[in-house]
Amino acid sequence: METADLRVAEEHSTEEHEHHEQSFVSKYIFSQDHKTIAKQFLISGILWAILGGLLSVFFRLQLGFPDISMEWLRPILRGWITPTGQLDTEFYLAMVTMHGTIMVFFVLTAGLSGTFSNFLIPLQIGARDMASGFLNMLSYWFFFVSSAIMFASFFISTGPASGGWVIYPPLSALPQAMSGSGLGMTLWLVSMALFIISTLLGGINYVTTIINLRTDGMSFTKLPLTIWAFFLTAILGILSFPVLLSAALLLILDRSFGTSFYLSEIYIGGEALPNLGGSPILFQHLFWFLGHPEVYIVLLPSLGITSEIIATNSRKPIFGYKAMIGSLILIAFLSFVVWAHHMFITGMNPFLGSIFMLLTLIIAIPSAVKVFNYIATLWRGNIVFTPGMLFSIGLVSFFISGGLTGIFLGNAALDIQLHDTYFVVAHFHLVMGSAAFFGMLAGVYHWFPKMFGRMMDAKLGHLHFWLSFIGIYLIFFPMHYIGIAGFPRRYYSFTNFDAFSTFTDLNAFISVAAIFTFTAQFIFLFNFFYSIFKGRKATENPWKSNTLEWTTPINPGHGNWPGDIPKVYRWPYDYSKPGAPDDFIPQHIPFSDTPESNFAHENEQISLEIKDDDNAIVIDTDTKE
Repeated sequence: METADLRVAEEHSTEEHEHHEQSFVSKYIFSQDHKTIAKQFLISGILWAILGGLLSVFFRLQLGFPDISMEWLRPILRGWITPTGQLDTEFYLAMVTMHGTIMVFFVLTAGLSGTFSNFLIPLQIGARDMASGFLNMLSYWFFFVSSAIMFASFFISTGPASGGWVIYPPLSALPQAMSGSGLGMTLWLVSMALFIISTLLGGINYVTTIINLRTDGMSFTKLPLTIWAFFLTAILGILSFPVLLSAALLLILDRSFGTSFYLSEIYIGGEALPNLGGSPILFQHLFWFLGHPEVYIVLLPSLGITSEIIATNSRKPIFGYKAMIGSLILIAFLSFVVWAHHMFITGMNPFLGSIFMLLTLIIAIPSAVKVFNYIATLWRGNIVFTPGMLFSIGLVSFFISGGLTGIFLGNAALDIQLHDTYFVVAHFHLVMGSAAFFGMLAGVYHWFPKMFGRMMDAKLGHLHFWLSFIGIYLIFFPMHYIGIAGFPRRYYSFTNFDAFSTFTDLNAFISVAAIFTFTAQFIFLFNFFYSIFKGRKATENPWKSNTLEWTTPINPGHGNWPGDIPKVYRWPYDYSKPGAPDDFIPQHIPFSDTPESNFAHENEQISLEIKDDDNAIVIDTDTKE
């Protein structure tokens, strides 16, 4: 479909919505409005985050205090508490599995990208809605059905999947291997298949919208960094998630139809299974071909959000705009060629391992460029410490500290000692989990006024930040030390290992910090839901930002702008410009209106501004890329 055709269809859809009253179901449930769908993803992600965090509290109680009675949890966990009051060992593995699955896919992929890609792409590029509102609606409801199936797996008699969130075979390929390898694993696979369909529908929509529906003047070099991040994230998802889907389909065939893609020479209870010729390493290659781009599918949106918030609240132009775009593109490309660094100890050829090690270390370069540019933007800025700004700075801190430990794990020789220890857990929870989660929270605090027309309480936001920031470091910094000592992941208890008895108190400390940090999130929950209904009413542009979403009404309807869509004349980071009367100049302000602050090359752009029949300024459409 040509761009013009898409715009005609878009305007026709807007007129229909203006002249036809929508029912409650069509407006709030099966909505095709990108803003409503974004809120659906956000609320769903928050609910999943509560469950995922609660699971981590349960298994941290077991790890930190393995001898205490869990009898008080029987009303919740029922049969998964043993007659002696202890947590069932197989359910412990199930909780670890579901925690990882929920947080990586349902919270930090769907909850983060589903919310902010949906909400911001049309608003920041100047579009009435997504290219296809129907596909957008389908994307959410595929995710909802996927969520329902995954949640249902908690209530079956054999329990949810328990093979780890990476579901390596043969444990995941043999229903008889353990209780969590049965129906729970089948439901996990079905749920993930639907989740991948949801992700692909959304990703195709995001890419199509950004390419075709940008407003007049919005060239790619005038896009906010948020849009660049969402654009590249969507491309990563489109290219990598089908590989995970193929891995899951082959796993279903091995489980249910007698094939041997991943199985060979397996014995259970002394009895040989008939499967021959498969390789579990094949599954690892397929999984991590998605798994490492998934790190950046989670992280890139948060980096884009952080770029926007740091520039806005530093009251400075983002440092190195084109370098930031280049680093995003290079990170996205390199994410596809480093997957095997997760597999250094699988018997990989050392020469091949050295290639993946080199590529892994190279990815630190564009990451360092982003960190440098964030710090340079903050340097000597007129910083406004809003809650969103604090969480953005917290992301930069986690990105630095977690990224440095990635250099250790990217070294094939060091990884032999550190693989599958708590050092790995600490690394990815800082650089991916906590950093991305802080980016998501920063986005919620920053765009809450545009989502709901009200302001969140800043004092509660500051308290939430400091408790979360300190708590996360208290959890994951000690994990590096016990990981170096060889503490393995996924163990139910360490009491039988004399070598680990030295770290008993430290492990208990980590568990207390985890409970403390989880509890602190209820400050956010109260602030969020209370502010939706009772928060102070927002102004149209509370942060004095430059991007187009702040030119819409406080509560924009379906179609976003009641009149014509604004034209774009300048990049989105004209903050504290010498000579300007205000410290921000929005993108839709023509250069002819700001002669006192224009640079020489900007004065040349005035000649491209053309008057239409109503004497309003438009931009020469030949200048749009």
